[in-house]
Amino acid sequence: MSIFDLFWFFFMVASLQPVIRQKMLEAARVRMLRRLEQKRGSRVIALIHRQETLRFLGFPLARYIDIDDSEEVLRAIKLTDPEIPIDIILHTPGGLVLAAEQIAYALCRHKAPVTVFVPHYAMSGGTLIALAADQIVMDENAVLGPVDPQLGQYPAASILKVVAQKDVNEIDDQTLILADVAEKAIRQVKRTIVQIVGERMEPKQAEALAEKLATGTWTHDYPITVQEARGLGLPVSTEMPQEVYNLMSLYPQTVQRRPSVEYIPIPYRSREEERRTSNS
Repeated sequence: MSIFDLFWFFFMVASLQPVIRQKMLEAARVRMLRRLEQKRGSRVIALIHRQETLRFLGFPLARYIDIDDSEEVLRAIKLTDPEIPIDIILHTPGGLVLAAEQIAYALCRHKAPVTVFVPHYAMSGGTLIALAADQIVMDENAVLGPVDPQLGQYPAASILKVVAQKDVNEIDDQTLILADVAEKAIRQVKRTIVQIVGERMEPKQAEALAEKLATGTWTHDYPITVQEARGLGLPVSTEMPQEVYNLMSLYPQTVQRRPSVEYIPIPYRSREEERRTSNS
């Protein structure tokens, strides 16, 4: 075998290695999903958005809830018997309102209980989906977020506030049009929230929740903690199955040249707990 042949052999092996690794990772994810389904007797749907890298160019690609996601989730719901519970694992910065609304309405129509698991965060559209669940299971440090609509780079509520503080004759036509769209967007999101939570909340409570989440009470990236979510009347639990954490570990972030977080990946226990474990 010539040096040229050896070069091509190693080139082919190096080219196939990422593909093989990806297939093994996908198989591990399926096994973990199935394990959680068997444990809970449910259909488990993972909606997990990590920053990914384009295969050859190496550019980071941020992912959000889009129409492709809603089509896949709706298909999974259609394939699930109405009597079988649905569990959704959510990890997302948000995304397209239309896609999030479609998923939320489909979950509301599902007859069996729906549980949403939030191991780290489910912001914006992710929170809208979580509102459709009969129970939201969050890690103690996980957060939700406001669902106030954004028009381009500006919050709809901020556009309305600026317009209200000025004389209409001092405002250009484009800003006035933006203000009109902003008012409609807020009204539509509020109505969506009320419809989603309407069967589980009193009308006044649902209206108050919609007002709090959709009208710019906080900045769009404000973290709503477990305690705050409960204060808003949401059915929040912190009993997160270990399988959810295990599944998240199978969705690694983009590999960087130097990791920004490093630790020894094993659980640390107190000496007293280790002594009890060894004695038993």
